[in-house]
Amino acid sequence: MPRLHHVGRSDPRRMTRYTRLAAFVFLASALAAGTAVAQDVTLRPGAPQDVGMSPALLHAGVALYQEAVDRNDLVGAVVLVARRGRIVLHEAVGWKDKAAGLRMEKTTMFRMASNTKPVIATAVGMLVEQGRLSFDDPVRKHIRSFDNDRSGFILIRHLLSHTSGLRIGTLFLQPYMEKSAEHPDAPNLRLEVERFGTVGPVFVPGTSYSYNNPGYNTLGALIEIASGQPLEQFLRGAIYQPLGMVDSYHHEVASKLDGKLSRMGAVHYEKKDGEWVAAWKPGDPPQVPFVRASGGMISTAMDYAVFLQMWLNGGIYGGKRILKPETMRQMVTPQTKHVDLPGATTHYGFGWSVDANGVYSHGGSDGTFAWVDPANELFGMVFTQTPRGRNPVDKFRELVKLAIMEER
Repeated sequence: MPRLHHVGRSDPRRMTRYTRLAAFVFLASALAAGTAVAQDVTLRPGAPQDVGMSPALLHAGVALYQEAVDRNDLVGAVVLVARRGRIVLHEAVGWKDKAAGLRMEKTTMFRMASNTKPVIATAVGMLVEQGRLSFDDPVRKHIRSFDNDRSGFILIRHLLSHTSGLRIGTLFLQPYMEKSAEHPDAPNLRLEVERFGTVGPVFVPGTSYSYNNPGYNTLGALIEIASGQPLEQFLRGAIYQPLGMVDSYHHEVASKLDGKLSRMGAVHYEKKDGEWVAAWKPGDPPQVPFVRASGGMISTAMDYAVFLQMWLNGGIYGGKRILKPETMRQMVTPQTKHVDLPGATTHYGFGWSVDANGVYSHGGSDGTFAWVDPANELFGMVFTQTPRGRNPVDKFRELVKLAIMEER
């Protein structure tokens, strides 16, 4: 889940209107510079020094995670850093399932949780470019249950930026709809999303930020409606197959993973007698019985690296255009800047948290995190499945930044 910092109005750290404007100008210039340089760069292994980075500092970043595993702060991790299209770090440490004696591997498949959201936002952006949706469409235009006095003012851009005013605290309303003669395929994404429209927002749409999973599940239903395809089918055909993301899926059941279920890592939430206990293992029932959009993506570090490089490239990878640069710039422009977030140093765009330096990022509640730094032509990620462990991701990011010896 992205981290947004809130401080009171009287706090001296509160950004003035001038400094906010300066930050946004810098953001725009950084993004423009990043996409101008990196046009259709494809990933391949490389030496850190070949792209102006320190091998020693990157090695120190790996050591951080090995030490965390040795201290039992984490079960395992995969880390990856790439600059100017060269993968300068890709290492696995620790365990995929310690109790079973399975070591973490570079090809381990992770439950991505909210790292799904940038992919969903990308799909929405594609449908906007195709004219099937608009960022300014009222949701009621596409989902009838939103056509009422409370939900009728929610726009797609509000869902993308978590400013819809929805305050539903669970992924979906419980219990799920039961199968019936009228709905023999219940529960499913679209039927469950239709229930949100009758609940409606607590705050006027566009006036208040609150991270909201039902809003992104609503986006998933909109993707299905606008594309005429099930969500996973659209994502596979529109994004994964063109980019060669062969290990990306959306439901952790064997029949949906092309025989790759055993490559998934166990998810560890709690310790018992000092040892991490796997709360979910490959073969256990999925968290939600259908494909959703707030989370649910399953992927590898290399697959997600291709997705991030596509973003760093300005929407193209391997000759496949996914999004136009102008659409992407809009999506990584802070959309919460007009919302009452005094002193916030990180804002939300469409599917990404965005800071004042133009770095955009996202995390997932099962232990994944990824960031893109256009100004330095770089992205990085740390994937774990120990979400409640002590993850030195902030120190790792500092080391990666310090490793840059050669500025553009």
